[in-house]
Amino acid sequence: MHCGGVQAQAYPNRSIRIVVPLAPGGNVDLIARAVAEPLSKALGQQVIVENRPGAAALVGTQFVAKAAPDGYTLLAYATSGNGSTGHIAAELFSRAAGVKMLHVPYKGNAQSLVDVMAGRVPMMFNQVSTSIQPVASGRLRPLAVTTLTRSISFPSVPTLDEAGLKGFEDSTWNALMAPAGTPPGILARLQQEVAKIVRGGDLQKRFGERGIEMIASSTPGEFSEYIKSETARYVKLAREENIKAD
Repeated sequence: MHCGGVQAQAYPNRSIRIVVPLAPGGNVDLIARAVAEPLSKALGQQVIVENRPGAAALVGTQFVAKAAPDGYTLLAYATSGNGSTGHIAAELFSRAAGVKMLHVPYKGNAQSLVDVMAGRVPMMFNQVSTSIQPVASGRLRPLAVTTLTRSISFPSVPTLDEAGLKGFEDSTWNALMAPAGTPPGILARLQQEVAKIVRGGDLQKRFGERGIEMIASSTPGEFSEYIKSETARYVKLAREENIKAD
């Protein structure tokens, strides 16, 4: 009689889906698609990007959160709409400048950008990457950047700190996430492959020209700690300003 052990198939053995919880054309979508192609080659399986916008990114986020924690459904994550990074930046600006502004939420920054360029909305806080072309064509006028140092894409545009709001700093980040309970081995494999891609010269040059700094955490745990610190930073603001996601 022959007895043999049952061994799980090596990850991955089928296609992987990256869910972008925002409309196509924005910063998150651009980065997700840029990473998907080289990640497909690195893992030997097709990596598909799927847009699921709605409710300030909650539709796509909750879909992934409820997915099986097997490494085959992932989230390239950032936000737009009520409670988004752009909304938070505007609230930080309002407090620092002592002004009140009416927030008009959209399903993605690509749609809000269209209305700003058309003059239907007076201003917005937008990523540098999706502002470069409309600024170059004269359809958009940059007023300031929210980082403490000037953007290499707009070297003549002052920071808000330089403009008089001393110490003002706000930046957005994008991340690849997996459902809670995903095996550590799968998380480590994904982190290692994505880190190689992010640190590669191709993406560094490609996104550096768009004013995006590509940085990879050294471990999944390191990034988890960063998320915790960022969450603590903004929870207080959200409570004080009654900021809620739709």
